[in-house]
Amino acid sequence: MTTTTVTDFRVMAKDAEDLAIVAACLQDALVPLSEIQYLPDEQRFIMLLNRFRWERHPEGRSGKATAKSGDASFRDADDYHDTEQRIHCGLCVDRVTAVRSRGIDLKKRGAFLSLLTLQVDGQQLNLMFSGGGIIQLGIAEISVFLRDMGEGWPTQWRPEHQLDNGLVRK
Repeated sequence: MTTTTVTDFRVMAKDAEDLAIVAACLQDALVPLSEIQYLPDEQRFIMLLNRFRWERHPEGRSGKATAKSGDASFRDADDYHDTEQRIHCGLCVDRVTAVRSRGIDLKKRGAFLSLLTLQVDGQQLNLMFSGGGIIQLGIAEISVFLRDMGEGWPTQWRPEHQLDNGLVRK
């Protein structure tokens, strides 16, 4: 009998310091445009994301992909302990008074965005995406909730970024 472990990863942000932790967890998350919704009557903005699990450190990984040996493992086939992972994640922002976007074609509901970071600027919460797209939320206060949903799955793609000084973070 195979047992699987479901993570119960949850984070709540009520100030800029907390928000920095949420932003770090969500860096490089993939966001289907079809999974973004603003509920004005509830003053709530929600998104379903596929986040890269940066907090995991697979065995034998130093930040670079390593060749796998051909030896069999005694671990369960469902245990992805030694792989990079993504996981479905829900983001909820409460006390949202307005939503604007720039550089995002909202008509392309089948498109995906790559979330780079979240930044707070006074009463604005900016979701910054690769390619220069921004979703700007007018907020009465910082009230952000993040929760993983279900189980992670393996991915062979570890996000990398070109930094201003020419170095690559891995």
